Amino acid sequence: MSASTKIDFIYLSEPDMIKAGVTDMPACVDTMEEMFGLLYHGDYRMAGANSDSHGAMVTFPESSPFPDMPKPTADRRFMAMPAYLGGRFRTAGMKWYGSNIANREKGLPRSILTFILNDADTSAPLAFMSANLLSAYRTGAIPGVGARHLARKDSKVVGLVGPGVMGKTTLMALMAVCPQIDTIKIKARGKASLDSFLSWLGETFPQIVNVEVVDTVEAVVRGADIVTYCNSGETGDPSKYPIVKREWVKPGAFLVMPASCQMDEAMEHGDIRKVVDNTGLYECWFEELPKPAHVHVPLIGVRFLDMIAEGKMTKEQLEDLGKIVAGEAPGRKNDDEIIIMSVGGMPVEDVAWGTVIYRNAIERGIGVRLNLWDVPVLR
Repeated sequence: MSASTKIDFIYLSEPDMIKAGVTDMPACVDTMEEMFGLLYHGDYRMAGANSDSHGAMVTFPESSPFPDMPKPTADRRFMAMPAYLGGRFRTAGMKWYGSNIANREKGLPRSILTFILNDADTSAPLAFMSANLLSAYRTGAIPGVGARHLARKDSKVVGLVGPGVMGKTTLMALMAVCPQIDTIKIKARGKASLDSFLSWLGETFPQIVNVEVVDTVEAVVRGADIVTYCNSGETGDPSKYPIVKREWVKPGAFLVMPASCQMDEAMEHGDIRKVVDNTGLYECWFEELPKPAHVHVPLIGVRFLDMIAEGKMTKEQLEDLGKIVAGEAPGRKNDDEIIIMSVGGMPVEDVAWGTVIYRNAIERGIGVRLNLWDVPVLR
């Protein structure tokens, strides 16, 4: 007897995603750590010739003969981010999003994201999900994985630039792995985002008893055990990216950067350990971009690749978080070393966390079941 050809999948709205556990940051950090182990051992695929591409992006020209074509305003793009992840996940998926910074004027998030999860065998859809929370939590969880292996265990002071969504989820992940944190220094661009963050902070982490709002990046960095830049801003001029100067950084600090960042010359020296979340991801970016690549992708890991090309560091000096998580390279070696880590964001992260949330939803009976077909017309 032949197998059924019927294909159903579930739709998960944002409230459904919350019910299924998408905001469980400790579980997300653990899932991302598991993902890094699979990443290092090669049990994954992403797009591109080297299977490490961030994704495929649609951008818009400065001038067009078509009056209705979108203009290339700040952060105006569409992007597809596909991946496969093995291990206990063994699923494929794709995050699809459009981004427009002008959305904020309409009361909408800058980016609006959805995610589709597929069976790795038949390729049939398993779920179609609201993905803003999925993406925000998996992005924030990566600094948590880094801090688990690279921050001092007694870290107490966090310095944060950019108290927006990424700032919140990053702090949540840091709190999950560094429970002694009791102090935060914050630099914000606007009062609204700062007020929102402070209100959220008081409700979410009352154990953070020392909150200092500062006016400069230097004040954020000085004295902090963990530093993170989660700001948004325009790309194209590295001199305008938020800088880290060696003289500001205390011995033993861990700096984790999921947003734009530049370093002074002293931070480029070889005694500062430089880590990326996936070496192949940055190599793929570097192959695709004009040089210097940091002009076009403002992440500090791209600057590391520019430094290798310029002879300022060797490829062997660039460390991979997956190798550290897998136990094949050391994490923090001593209490005084300074470590800076770049967070690029990868679709395998969406697949990992999306698979966990999908399975939670099935187990708990969450979501709306939709039918693709009972019997396909064409086969």
